[in-house]
Amino acid sequence: MSSPTERHPTAGLDETVHQRVRLGILAILSEADKATFSYISEALDVTNGNLSAHVTVLASAGLVSVDKGFVGNRPRTWLRATAKGRATFRAEMAALSKLVARFQGTSQAP
Repeated sequence: MSSPTERHPTAGLDETVHQRVRLGILAILSEADKATFSYISEALDVTNGNLSAHVTVLASAGLVSVDKGFVGNRPRTWLRATAKGRATFRAEMAALSKLVARFQGTSQAP
């Protein structure tokens, strides 16, 4: 088999981001300045524990920031995409777009 002249589009996918929940977190945070932990949990239909684990991965990679505070007497956790997180999300979307473009127009048997 000869070597490919260009990388396959999947080579551009980011291992940290390319997971349903983490991709969803960054998608939501790329559309808004910030979002509450509870909003993201409900929007992505995941438990708080599951979301917390994914937020930890993204925060450790420098892709999201976590701010804790209070609204009245109620604790709140807000998440924001960092500049690196927004850039990484855009790169992920570009890689996915290349992959989709590669297969557009082909029919898939059910």
